[in-house]
Order: sequence, then structure tokens, then C-alpha cells
Amino acid sequence: MSDIATTIGQPLDPQPSPLETGRRDLAVAGQWTLFWLKFRRHKLAVVSLVVVLLLYLVALFADFIAPFDPNAANARYTYAPPQGIAFFLSEGEGTRFAPHAAGLKMELDRVAMRRVFQADPENPVRLGFFVPSAPYKLAGLIPMERKLIGSVEPGKPFYLLGADRLGRDIFSRVVYGARISLSIGLVGVAMSLVLGVVLGGISGYYGGAVDTAIQRVIEFLRSVPTIPLWMGLAAAVPLSWPPVRTYFMITLIISLIGWTSLAREVRGRFLSLRTEDFVLAARLDGASEARIILRHMVPSFASHIISVMTLAIPTMILAETSLSFLGIGLQPPIVSWGVLLQEAQNIRAVAQAPWLLFVPGGAVVIAVLSLNFLGDGLRDAADPYSR
Repeated sequence: MSDIATTIGQPLDPQPSPLETGRRDLAVAGQWTLFWLKFRRHKLAVVSLVVVLLLYLVALFADFIAPFDPNAANARYTYAPPQGIAFFLSEGEGTRFAPHAAGLKMELDRVAMRRVFQADPENPVRLGFFVPSAPYKLAGLIPMERKLIGSVEPGKPFYLLGADRLGRDIFSRVVYGARISLSIGLVGVAMSLVLGVVLGGISGYYGGAVDTAIQRVIEFLRSVPTIPLWMGLAAAVPLSWPPVRTYFMITLIISLIGWTSLAREVRGRFLSLRTEDFVLAARLDGASEARIILRHMVPSFASHIISVMTLAIPTMILAETSLSFLGIGLQPPIVSWGVLLQEAQNIRAVAQAPWLLFVPGGAVVIAVLSLNFLGDGLRDAADPYSR
């Protein structure tokens, strides 16, 4: 028989095709493998993941990226317009690589009685990378005396995205503001995650009177109007508190509402999982209730929790921005995107310097859209068997 098979050219044990091998591997793949395979097919979510990582890297290394101290003022350049950067400079008959920004020339408008800045191409501001700066600590740990980009000639104005009413660099303030606004989203979501998983898990696992009590608390919190609740709690924060304590309290206020939705979702999952065979097997094997919850039930829908939390971060960022914009959240000298938008409430300031609104507003839009697209991709990937 083997001779006949060899003669005909058809082996007795044909090798499986790559397609069949891929399907076979997919059938036995783990949860996280399926999660990643589905997620990377969502191109917009992958791009958003890169943007989000870049934003958090900017926030982490804000001291190195920002050319100036966010509170450094220069009264001579109030409302200075954005200068932009050019990388090639024409000199005589040739062009050479020389990063620079167009100089600024100040004139007085005697009709409107205000300063007017004009571009001065004859006096460019030469720029350099890794330029010397005043000593500082990167991320509060590493001593450094260099900045990523800055003016080679100290004292010359360099406002990449313009200046505000006190002559402070908007680009530096937006970079430093990312540290507060983005970290408030992470810290608030972390607190909401702990409250939502713990209380929702207890409610769904035990049921009965415990479930009823926790659900009534959730319903009460969800029935209170959000903005008046935030205003009341924020008004209770003493003005004499230091910035760090105020930051923590605002994060706590935002987290008080954010955990209720997750708690209900976790409760519903626990109600459906507590009668599953693997939970009963763990209980019969003598596993403690804490081990059953943390090692068996929660990991079974961990990918769903990740996607929900990613979608919750933009809500936290918008909440902080809204509170600070209304004047009941973070206050100067703390720098956040909401504080920067609050300074753009003046119509006259926006008319003279529209970058005060568009730059921090654009940062908020980019961060929120990226996190939302990333959350959509994670949510789709949380159900890897769906088409």
C-alpha cells in the first residue's frame, strides 16, 4: 500500500495547510492571545494606543520637553503670537540646516492702545536641541541641566504656541498641564476600579440583604445631579489647602460617581458566574471565597474591565476640565488643561489671542478622542469570538 501511495504521489499522512494550522492554534489560544489578535485588527485603536502612550510620555517627561517653567512670566511679551519653527535658513545663495523661529518685533497700536507683534525675519531666534538650562529634577528624581529644545541665545523670546496675558509660554503650560489632567484620569479610574470591583463583586457574589443595601447606595448616588454634587463638594475644600491635597481631593470627588456604573456591571457578571461549573469546582476544592473571587471570577472578564476603564478615563479628564473651567476645581498656581481653559473665558483675550482657547482645547480633544477610540478597540477585543 505504501508503494502504491508513493507511486501516485499522495502521502498517507498529508501535512496540514497553514490555514488549518492557524485555525487549530486559534481554537486552543488563551484569552489574552485572542484579545490581542482581535485588538490589532482595529487599526484606529492601535493608532490611538500610540497617541495615548505618547501623551503619557510627554506628561512623564514634562520637565525635559517644556522649554520654560510654566509659571515664568515676561511682561514684555504678553499675548505674543505663536512663532513656529523652521529647520532651514537661507543665507546669501545657499541654504543650511539651522532650526530657528522667526523673531518678534513689538509695535504700539495707538488707536487700540495695545501692543502688536510683527514677525521679524531679519532677527531669527536660533534654536538648539539639548540646550543648557537651569538645574531641575526629571520626574522629580534625576538631576538634569538640559532641555529638549530651546533658544541658543538666552533672553531671546521663543513662544512655540504663543504666550498668555502674563507672557507665560503656552506650550510649556500645556505640557505641564498634561501631567495633572492625564494623571487625574488614571488615579480617578484606579480608585473607581477598586470601589467598583470590590463592592460590585460583594453585591453579586453574596446577594440577599448585602446586595440590596449596596444597590440602594448606588441608586442614591446616581440619582443626585452630578454638577451640583461636584459644586457642593468642591466648595467644601478649604482655600488654604496646599496644591497636592487639593489635587487629591478633586480626584476623590470625581471618583465618587465613577465607580457606580462599573459596580453594576461587575454585579451582573458575578450573578451569572457564581453558578458556573468552575466556581462550584473551586468551592468544592476548598478554595476560600476571596480566592474564588480574585483568582477565578474576576480574571474571567478582566478584558472587559480593562475596556470599561479605558472608556472611563476620558470621562474623568472631562470632569476635571469642567470643574476647573467653572472655577470650582483646581486653581492656579496648579497648571492643568482645565485651568488653562478657565483663563480663556475672557472674550477680549480670546479675540486677541485665540491660541489660549485652541491649544489647551485641542489637547483635551486629542486625548479624549484617542482614549475613546482605544476603549472602543478594547471593548471589541474583549469579545474575541465575535466577528
